[in-house]
Amino acid sequence: MRRARLLPISAGLVMILGLSATGYAGGWSVIDRRIHKDESGIWNPKAYRGLMVGLGAADLGGALWEGSESRLGKTLWRTIDSEILAAGSTTAMKYAFTRERPAKTDNPNEWFAHGSNYGFPSGEAAIAASLVTPLVLEYGSEYPSAYGLLLLPLYVGVARVRNVAHWQTDVLAGWAVGALSGWYAHHRETPILVQVLPHGVVVGLETRF
Repeated sequence: MRRARLLPISAGLVMILGLSATGYAGGWSVIDRRIHKDESGIWNPKAYRGLMVGLGAADLGGALWEGSESRLGKTLWRTIDSEILAAGSTTAMKYAFTRERPAKTDNPNEWFAHGSNYGFPSGEAAIAASLVTPLVLEYGSEYPSAYGLLLLPLYVGVARVRNVAHWQTDVLAGWAVGALSGWYAHHRETPILVQVLPHGVVVGLETRF
């Protein structure tokens, strides 16, 4: 019960941080800087988006193969939960804040601009963080190399800034949403997607064959 209450509290904190950034020359928007656009090489959106799609597909494939009874299988189902939570949360926040992207303005304090301005927070940074957080929380203490997965959200976040698609604070908020989604999903005894099934269990393809 306590953990269930912490998620809306944490989400509220992220919303407050966003609101604190809306004041001109105040809040955390003072760290925002627009840089020269770069979409070459590893900063090409196709590169990091392909990497995230590949990891997401591997998570889904592994979850279906393992089922929900093994440690790895349960962790992979939690990762899928985490991704869905992060995507839903960032979408709602984008519609709430309607912040202009740096590609459209050099003023990082253009909030509530309405229209198709969905800069805050970074959805891709959030999803990248959500994909790795449950895995890091589950295996990091035993296998320190698991912390290397954190390079994915770092890479995606930096790329979004270099693409002039997001302000730095958009990325920070995205990381926070993704990490909170992953933390919540990891601490659930039964993954959400598994719990909604009739028997609350998924028999993996590995077991069937």
